[in-house]
Amino acid sequence: MKLNKLVNTSADVEIKGITNDSREVSPGFLFGALPDTAYVADAVAKGAVAVIVPQEYDGKGVKGVEFIRSENPSYTYAQAVARYFGKTPEHLAAITGTNGKTSIADFVRQVLTMMGYKAASIGTLGLIVGNEAPIPSPNTTPNNVALHRELKQIADDGVNYTILEASSHGLHQNRLGGLTFEVAGFTNLTRDHLDYHKTFENYLDAKLILFRQNLKQGGTAVLNADIDVYGKIAAVCEQRGQKIISYGVGGQDIKLLNSEALPHGQRLDIEYFGQQKSIEIPLAGKFQAMNVLCALGILAALTGLPDDVVHYIDKIKGAKGRLELVGTTVNGAGVYVDYAHTPDALENVLQALRPHTQGKLHVVFGCGGNRDSGKRPIMGKIAHDLADVVYITDDNPRFEEAEDIRNEIIPACPGAYNIGDRAKAIQMAIDNLLPGDVLVVAGKGHETGQYIKGEIKHFSDHEEILKNI
Repeated sequence: MKLNKLVNTSADVEIKGITNDSREVSPGFLFGALPDTAYVADAVAKGAVAVIVPQEYDGKGVKGVEFIRSENPSYTYAQAVARYFGKTPEHLAAITGTNGKTSIADFVRQVLTMMGYKAASIGTLGLIVGNEAPIPSPNTTPNNVALHRELKQIADDGVNYTILEASSHGLHQNRLGGLTFEVAGFTNLTRDHLDYHKTFENYLDAKLILFRQNLKQGGTAVLNADIDVYGKIAAVCEQRGQKIISYGVGGQDIKLLNSEALPHGQRLDIEYFGQQKSIEIPLAGKFQAMNVLCALGILAALTGLPDDVVHYIDKIKGAKGRLELVGTTVNGAGVYVDYAHTPDALENVLQALRPHTQGKLHVVFGCGGNRDSGKRPIMGKIAHDLADVVYITDDNPRFEEAEDIRNEIIPACPGAYNIGDRAKAIQMAIDNLLPGDVLVVAGKGHETGQYIKGEIKHFSDHEEILKNI
């Protein structure tokens, strides 16, 4: 493909590949110098014939290459990648927010598949097409090339509906910069990733890129009416002429009127585009009710068939590792796994399980290393206030000392067990369960590895639970 078909230039250099990783450059490649220009010379030495660089880059000492200067190099690169791969599924949707993205993307894919469409989801669980097994991905939002390679492949295979999880990192780094969505949803905004974004305002601004840049003018935004930042998000959407579907207790279009806990889920009474509906879902907790409402809004907008999609929503299954009942002990105590690794998510999970707990509510959790350390005492207090028995353990300590992380949680959670070995913590928690008790092992969800001192060691909460029940 010619360079002038990918970026704004008159040069008709033939491009044989595209990457922003200098280690992957081969002769004839277009190289995106992101996030800086440190590897430009290395990329050119390996055969790059064109390089996307910041506007101010002088290019001294580097010859025989086309420089594409840009005020926003990551966006220019994203557009070039999109044009290089060219093809995506016909209907694209995205979901952003702190919590709920994975469940919502999974619900949307499940319902579309039940309706007979060939649908896929891309996110934390990887790439899932229809009801096939996931193809894992290292990131919630894959890098530009990996994402567009997947989109082209599934489009070639006949997939016509795809929903993507849009992480704040992915949006800020323009990994979705070359995509246009028909529908985009926003779940909630609570403390997370402040190690990267530094301030809550920056975090929100990264999420808003989805609506300012990627959701097409005239597209539909599905927004949680109950969150504090609803007005700010809605204002951005209105400026771009986007239709808004609001959901929640305060929703105008999909309104939660009442929820009733059932032994294996809950009944939701809703007002759905002006009609009264009662639906049963096999999922516990108000946050899952909100996830279902968001999924309904996305499905209604994406298909244009609101009356049809609502008939399938009660057949959904929970996403792996999202308040998932892994099993019960011989005395009948339930053991759940959840991905909750933020204060809001942990609070939601514990509140969701309380109505299903006749005895004591137990929780095993920890906090990740080299991430926002400010949330550690907050999560400790939430566990102390909402659970009856708490086990503090390790959760991806990365390059930090695991004991130091636990010591930042413990002061806010007096009386908690402090057990660094996660397998032993799970074993002890299960051994302590009595009839009517419930245990949730929180933080890792579907993950099958522990990040410790630069190594990924195999570890699965699911496997450890099944060994002990």
